[in-house]
Amino acid sequence: MAFNWKTFNTRALTALVFVAVMMIGLLLNHWSFFLLFSVIHFGCWWEYFKLTEKNYQTSFHIYTKLGFMLLGYGLMLWFCGDVFQLGSYSLRDNFSMPVSVAGFILTVTGIFKQGPLHLNAFGSALLGIFYISMSWGMMMQLYGVETNNPLLMNERGYAIYFPLVVIGTMWVNDTMAYIVGSLIGRTPLSKISPKKTWEGTIGGMILAALVIGWLAAHYDKVFVFDQSFTWWTLLAAVAAIIGTIGDLLESKLKRMAGVKDSGSLMPGHGGFLDRFDSLLLATPFVWGFVQLFLV
Repeated sequence: MAFNWKTFNTRALTALVFVAVMMIGLLLNHWSFFLLFSVIHFGCWWEYFKLTEKNYQTSFHIYTKLGFMLLGYGLMLWFCGDVFQLGSYSLRDNFSMPVSVAGFILTVTGIFKQGPLHLNAFGSALLGIFYISMSWGMMMQLYGVETNNPLLMNERGYAIYFPLVVIGTMWVNDTMAYIVGSLIGRTPLSKISPKKTWEGTIGGMILAALVIGWLAAHYDKVFVFDQSFTWWTLLAAVAAIIGTIGDLLESKLKRMAGVKDSGSLMPGHGGFLDRFDSLLLATPFVWGFVQLFLV
């Protein structure tokens, strides 16, 4: 097949814009971080509803969709730490409950307006609260995990540390899996995602764990979380393994819905779920690892 420069240029430009937006959102300040993941939250929900409707050959009332999104957003706000304050108002204490109540009212209104309820589709939508909203809520809580060095408590670098570690692991894992798979990949990983190979998948996981483990341990000497290279490597390994499963899960959802991409936000790269499927599933496991083993 001849090389398609138009497709390449479109994909490259989209990738550059995506990376630029992500970097600004992640690194500017805590409000840009919050805004970034708020947009991602609602974008993932919208595409999740589209896939669910296709899977079950049904449709949700717009009030039901907005209600679920707000219910989930209220949960996400509940996870926000003390850093996310508007003056004396806390996102968790002052906004989480009202947003959740508004979401509940809209959901119930949508159910009554919609007519007969498709229970399986409704149950699948309900799972989105955990799959999407709880995951991004845990990402918000990973922002600002406390360091053992009180002199750094107000420093921007330590606050973003854990989100960058898990996001970096996803990117390195995807890149290394592609490179290793292109070089030595022979054995298909799954019918769900036929382009992936066992060699590329395992190689990506190992390299991501080692690279991110080494980098995280190196900079840990500055931010003083007091964790070893082994600890950081295990955390990155958990993120890489679960992230790969997350990618396969979203591929399964798309296959069931009969679509190639979850959305068309980014030409050549798909939608929100296509870009953040790995991170969605990996984040709760990283959060759990940090809660259990950060000493």
